[in-house]
Amino acid sequence: MRVRILAFAAALVLAALGAAVPVAQAALPAIPGPTCESAGGMVEYDTATGVYNCKGGEHDGERITN
Repeated sequence: MRVRILAFAAALVLAALGAAVPVAQAALPAIPGPTCESAGGMVEYDTATGVYNCKGGEHDGERITN
């Protein structure tokens, strides 16, 4: 019985975290790739998150939209 309650609680926590990730990504500032490069940065793919980010330059750390 305790194992079922613990598993159910863990499932609820994971579901809540899974729903929060897209919202958090949408809240990040995003710029187009050419804007990143024209400001001295490089467009880099982050395999951990699956998104492109601007590295270096004026927009360092910002997410790339297209």
